[in-house]
Amino acid sequence: MQLVITFLEGMISFISPCMLPMLPVYISYFAGGADKKKHVIIRACAFVLGFTIVFTSLGVFAGSLGFFLVRYRTIVNIVSGVVIILFGLSYLEMIPLPFFKGIRGEHEITGILSALLFGMIYSVNLTPCVGAFLGSAIMMASSSADALRGGLLLLTYSLGLGIPFLLAAALTDQLNVVFQRIKKNYRWINRICGCFLILVGILTAFGVLNSMMRNLV
Repeated sequence: MQLVITFLEGMISFISPCMLPMLPVYISYFAGGADKKKHVIIRACAFVLGFTIVFTSLGVFAGSLGFFLVRYRTIVNIVSGVVIILFGLSYLEMIPLPFFKGIRGEHEITGILSALLFGMIYSVNLTPCVGAFLGSAIMMASSSADALRGGLLLLTYSLGLGIPFLLAAALTDQLNVVFQRIKKNYRWINRICGCFLILVGILTAFGVLNSMMRNLV
C-alpha cells in the first residue's frame, strides 16, 4: 500500500503548479543539440536516473535513521503523520509554508553524462517545489525503520515522477493540450492533493501503512 501511495505522490508531483509549467524548459534541455528523437529520450532517461539515485539514497538514509529509533516507533509514526498532515493543510492553503517555491536556473545538457548530473542537481532544486509529497515519502521511509524499505519507497516515488517525464519527452507535442487543461484546474488539483496528503498523514500517524507494509513483506 505504501508503495502505491509513494508512486502516486511521484506522479502528482509531476503536475504540481510550480513544476508542470517548467516542463517545456526541461524538454528543451534534453533536445539541445540532439538531432534525433531517440537522443532526447536517452538524455531524459539519464536525467531521471540522476534524481532517482539521490532520492533513493535519501530513502535508505531515512529508513536507517528510523531503524535506530525503532523503539520509539509510535512516536516516529505520530510525528511523521503530523508533518504530512501539515503538508496537506499547506496545499489547502490553510497553513502557509512559503518555503515551497518554484525552481529557477538555466542548465545546458550536451550528452548523457551532463543529463545524469543535471538530474542529480535537479533533485536538490526540486525539493522546494514538491517538498510536500517528497517530504511525505521520506517521512514514510523513516517510519518504516528499515533501510531497504526506505530505499524502495523513494525508488517508487522516483518512478512515479520519472515515468511522466519520459512520456513527456517522447510525446511532448501530443501532450500540450493535456497540460493546458491541467493548468486550468490547479485549484481543484491542489485541493485533492491536500486531502490526499492529510489521509496519508492520518494513516501514518496510526501506523496503518507500516502494518500493511509488514504484512506484504
